[in-house]
Amino acid sequence: MINELILSGLLQGLVLALVAYAVMIPFRLLNFPDLTSEGAYPLGGAICASLVILNVNPILAILFASLAAGLTGIGTALIHLRFKVNTLLAGIILSTMIYSVNLRIMGKPNLALFDQSILFLNENIITKIIIMLAIIIVFIVPLAIFLRTEKGLRLRAVGLNPDFAKRQNISVTQYTILGLFIANCYSGLAGGLMVQLQSYMDIGMGVGIVIHGLAALMIGEAIIGNENLNKQLLAPLIGALIYQQIQGLALTLGLAPSDLKFLTGFIVLSVIAMRKREVSG
Repeated sequence: MINELILSGLLQGLVLALVAYAVMIPFRLLNFPDLTSEGAYPLGGAICASLVILNVNPILAILFASLAAGLTGIGTALIHLRFKVNTLLAGIILSTMIYSVNLRIMGKPNLALFDQSILFLNENIITKIIIMLAIIIVFIVPLAIFLRTEKGLRLRAVGLNPDFAKRQNISVTQYTILGLFIANCYSGLAGGLMVQLQSYMDIGMGVGIVIHGLAALMIGEAIIGNENLNKQLLAPLIGALIYQQIQGLALTLGLAPSDLKFLTGFIVLSVIAMRKREVSG
C-alpha cells in the first residue's frame, strides 16, 4: 500500500513538474508574476479530452492542447504590454475568460475517457512513470538547450534587466511573449497528460494549480538553490517530486484531501519565512 502511494506520488509529481516549469519561466526567468496557468492547465485538459473523444491520436491531442494553452500566454503578455494591465490581473482576466471557453469546448462540465484510446491505457504504474519521464526529457532538454543559445540569453536578459535589454536592442515585447508562450505550453501539456492519466476531465480541474507549482518550485529551490541555470532547471523537477511525497505522507497520517490546499499554502509560507530569515541572518 505504501509502495503504491509512493509510486503514485512519483507519477503525480512528474506531471506537477511541468506546471512547476510553467511557473518558473515567468516568475524566475522573466520576472513576470503570472497566473495564466490557472486557465491554461484546464484548457489543455479540455482540448485533449475533446480531441480524444473525436478519435484523434492521443499524442497529437496532447500536442494540440499544449499549443492552444501556449496561446493563452501570448494573450496575457499582450494584455499587459498593450494595455499596461498588471501582470497578475492580466492572468486572472484571461483565466476567467478561459473557464467559459472550456465549457464551450467540452459541451458539459465533465468528460469521461474510460472507453477511449489514450496514452496510458491499461499500463501499470511503473510503465506510466517511464512514459512520463520520457515526456519530461523530450520537453525539458530542448528548453535547457534553448536557454543557452543567443535567443535564450536574450530572454533571460529581459527578465534580469529589461532596461538594459532595451539598450542592447533586445525586444522586451517579443521575448516576453515568447517566454509566456513556452510557459503556458507546459501548463497545457500537464493538463492534457493529467486528463489521460485519470481518464476524465472536469471543468474545475486546475483550481489552485499555480500555488501547487509555486510550492514545488520553492521546495526545489530551498533544497538545491537557484544560483545558476542548471539549478534553476533542476529545482522544479526535484521540488515537484518531493512536494507530492509530502502530500502523500500527509494523507497517510490521516489528513483529509480537503486539507491539502491548506498544507500547500503552509509550505509556501514556511519556505518564504525561511528565506527571509536567511536574508536577515
